[in-house]
Amino acid sequence: MILLDTGFLIAFFKGEERTRSIVGRDVATTVISYHEIFSGLKHRKAEKEEKFFRAFFSKVRIYDFDLEAAEASSEIMAKLLSSGRVVNALDVLIAGIAIANRAEHVATTDADFLEIAKVVDLQLYSA
Repeated sequence: MILLDTGFLIAFFKGEERTRSIVGRDVATTVISYHEIFSGLKHRKAEKEEKFFRAFFSKVRIYDFDLEAAEASSEIMAKLLSSGRVVNALDVLIAGIAIANRAEHVATTDADFLEIAKVVDLQLYSA
């Protein structure tokens, strides 16, 4: 399974060619990405985009942030803090969800995941 990060979902919506290779694969996303997407859409009152993402999220598996993900993400954050790396906390939560749900890869456009992958075994999907 490939876990789709928020930045990747936005690139997919924009029709970026590199994201098209995901279509038809075993993919999932997270409740954190759902939150990030809809926070922005509701703020901007972006009805067309909201319709697209509501349809998309109704067809894809969405993983929750549970205790196993909290454990994994807290380990990631501790390692990042120990190494002096600062990344977006929501990306750490997404990475924790990916690890807890045994994602094979995380598809992302976000450089924070490069930092996260330096401290844990997290395979990034290169489109």
